[in-house]
Amino acid sequence: MTEQQVPGLTRRHWAAAAAGAVVLLVLHAVAGFFLLNALLTESEGPWDRSVTQTVRLMAGLGLAVELLAVAVTAVCVNTGRLSRWWYAPATALVLTALIRMAFAPRP
Repeated sequence: MTEQQVPGLTRRHWAAAAAGAVVLLVLHAVAGFFLLNALLTESEGPWDRSVTQTVRLMAGLGLAVELLAVAVTAVCVNTGRLSRWWYAPATALVLTALIRMAFAPRP
């Protein structure tokens, strides 16, 4: 049997899977950038009142990007292009964003 005769192993399938993986990796990197900024932002003292808003903004942006990544993951997994383990990074980043938003530093 050649590669053309097996329905799940066509070049088109591999190209679509690679494109979905690249899109997801870019979205995870962007969300990770926002979450890293949210995690590394600290209050400089009792006079620094904008730190809570900054942390929540960065975590919110990370959450928004990651929810887009969850939608792309759902499409790719439901069409059979990617496996279910692609939900793991999205789940970890969404939980990190929610926890950081809930426990933002208080000046």
